[in-house]
Order: sequence, then structure tokens, then C-alpha cells
Amino acid sequence: MLIEDVLEFLAGLSTTQLIAYFWPFFLLDMTRYLFLDFIIILIYIPKRIFEHARYKQARLNLYRERPLVSVIVPGKNEGKHIPRLAESLKEQYYKNYELIIVDDGSDDDTAVICRKLEQQGKIDLFIRNEIRGGKASAANTAFNFSKGKYIVHIDADSHLKMDTIETILLPFYMDDSIGAVGGDVRVANTEKSFATRLQAIEYFKSISTGRTISSELGILRIIAGAHGAFRRDILERLHGWDVGPGLDGDITLKIRKLGFRVVHEPMAVCYTNVPETFRRVAKQRFRWDRSMIRFRVRKHRDILLPSAGFSLTNFIASAENIFFNLVLDVKWWFYVVQMMFVNPALLGYIFIINYVLYLLANIVEFIMACALLHSSLRAKDYALVLFLPLIPVYTGIFLRIVRTYAYLMEFVHGASYYDKWNPWKVSRVAKEEKL
Repeated sequence: MLIEDVLEFLAGLSTTQLIAYFWPFFLLDMTRYLFLDFIIILIYIPKRIFEHARYKQARLNLYRERPLVSVIVPGKNEGKHIPRLAESLKEQYYKNYELIIVDDGSDDDTAVICRKLEQQGKIDLFIRNEIRGGKASAANTAFNFSKGKYIVHIDADSHLKMDTIETILLPFYMDDSIGAVGGDVRVANTEKSFATRLQAIEYFKSISTGRTISSELGILRIIAGAHGAFRRDILERLHGWDVGPGLDGDITLKIRKLGFRVVHEPMAVCYTNVPETFRRVAKQRFRWDRSMIRFRVRKHRDILLPSAGFSLTNFIASAENIFFNLVLDVKWWFYVVQMMFVNPALLGYIFIINYVLYLLANIVEFIMACALLHSSLRAKDYALVLFLPLIPVYTGIFLRIVRTYAYLMEFVHGASYYDKWNPWKVSRVAKEEKL
């Protein structure tokens, strides 16, 4: 099929036919992920500049008070990553912190590595759980031993920029109604494989830009477990984290239901290691996507129903997530079937044109991410532009197939309760109590 044939086909379409053939892009994706994102970023960037004085005052107030910050790190078999994390904390501008590591039943040399770091003064407290209880249990153990006014939860395979602890705390000193702040999560092992490079682009779009926009709209629905800051008093009211997977989104919704704001801080940068093969990416996303059904559709469905504590922003936060992930996922399969039966002879043209449309959209989104994050990007981040042609296939086909399978397995079998990510004894209790 020649380019000339595609252009001739496209030129022969009326406006009505164009929308009929490509309605998912023009009516949904372009409106939500291009027009709206562009408008919000266009407002956010100058707003950030104009609020420089507020950030400066918040920084002065932070250093005037100098509250203790508890950095808690739960993990299993993550010993090889802990030295890098501990070193990045030693380099932080903000020094009044304690680092608490909880080893959740590792069967490698994590305990040996961490005890050595503890003796060297690079870890303030190391706790070893001989019997694995799951990530929520480990996080709650660390929280119970912590003393800080603010709790920063970080994944063990991560490390921070030098100003991150300081930067993630500033929103608390700008607005008393903020209960939690999400830090920006970026890929540390970008250059390891095609899979890591594509995830790096995805993180720029979905976390750096996507969560900044959701935050500005007041509908941020998740503080990443890899990097988030919480007020201690709020975590105490909630009794810490519930059983996951999906515990980060769960606790974010619980904080919102208490009436507190949750915001994203794109300049508080955490680098995390991501899966290096597509097989491992699929396994990770299978876990993540099931949690959307478990928590948004089941556990927190009350957010979508009229009640005494009804909140429009909470309703929109959950409804938008369910619509653009679950409903539009079903839409995509309906669209594929529709195109196959309406005029299967045109499938080649439709596939190529869809690919080009989504490639152009991804280029625009990448440019927006660069504009938003330019002061904190590295040369290798800009070099990711070379891999943009693979993104429509990665996000539009590969991740969509994984997502669909995850949704089906969670709806039909409640598969998240049988995931080895948690010990069965923990998942069994969670299932019985509908956590």
C-alpha cells in the first residue's frame, strides 16, 4: 500500500466520514489528551512562574520550622538498590530526616546490606520481618516506628534528586488543606532496553504531565507508592495503608474522602527502576490494572453515589478514571469490530491513518512534557523522541490488551486477591473484609 493511496483515500472522505471512521480519536482522545492538556499546561507554566514568591515563602517557612521527615521504604529482595537510595538521601538539601527501611521477608542478602548501612549511619532504622506480610504491612511497620511530622513513602528501587525532599514538602506550606503530595516519578534505567525507553516516554505523559493536569483540575486520584509525601496526622486517622495491590490509589481516595486535597509536584523528582522486558511490563500492568476495578469500581464505589459526604470533585476523579480506562477500553474493542464488519477492505487505510494520528498526538504530548519539565530534563530524556514512533503500538495495542485481560480477570475471578504480590494469608483476610 503506497502513501499516495492512503492520501487519496483520506482526501476522498467527507467531514462526516472522517469522524465516522476515526471517531475515537477526534471525539474522545484528541479532546481529553490534547486540547484539554494543552490548555492546562498553557495556564500552568506561567502560573508557576508568577507563584515564585509563594514558593520562596513556603521554603523559608519550611526551613524556619525544620520538621522531622520520616522517609519510609518497604521492600523485599531490594538490597542491591538500597545503597543508591541512601546515598541520594545523604545528598539532599533538606537534612532533617530519618530513613527507615523495612525488609519484608527477603531471601537474598538485603538484610546484610542494610545492617551494614545502618552501622555506617546511612540508615537510621532497619527492621527485618522474618515472615513476609506484604507491602502494606511493611509500610505500616515503618510508619509505626517513625517520628516525623511528614511521611515520605519511597520504593526501594528508587533514588532522588538533591532537592526532592525539600520540594515535595513545599505544597504543605502553601495550603493547609493539602493532605498528600505526589512526587514526580521518572525512569532511572531508561537506556537498558526498548521496554524501558517506552516506559520513560509513558511516564512523562501519564505521570509528569497527566498528574500535573489532574492536580490542577482538582481530580488527582493517585499518589504514587514510589514517591509520595503525607501528613502524619492524616495517616494516623486512616490507620496507615490497606492491603494492595493498588494501595497507593486506595489511600489517595481515602484522603480525598476525608476532605483534604491531594496535589502533584512535578519538580520533586524520583527516579525508579522499571521492568526491562515487555513480559515483565505486562506482569506489572496486569497487577496495576486489576487494582482499578478492585478499588474504584468496588471498594470506593460510594464516591459515585449520592450521600451525605458527596463531593463533586471526588466523583469526577473516579468517574473520569473509570470512563477513560474501563469504558473506553470496551469502546476500543467495539471500534475494532465495527471497522472489521462495516468495511473490512478499508482496514489497512484505517490502521495507517490511526497510527499517524496517534503518533502526531504523542509528539505534541512529548513536547508539552518537555516544556513543563525542561529545567529538570537530561540530554538522554530529549533523545527519547527517536522512540516516539513505537508509542502508538506500545500504548494503543500492547498495554490495551494487557489492560483488557486484567479487567476481565478481576471482574470474573477477583484475581487481585490471588496475586503472589501479597502472601495468601493477607489476601484471604482482605477478601473476607472486602478491602
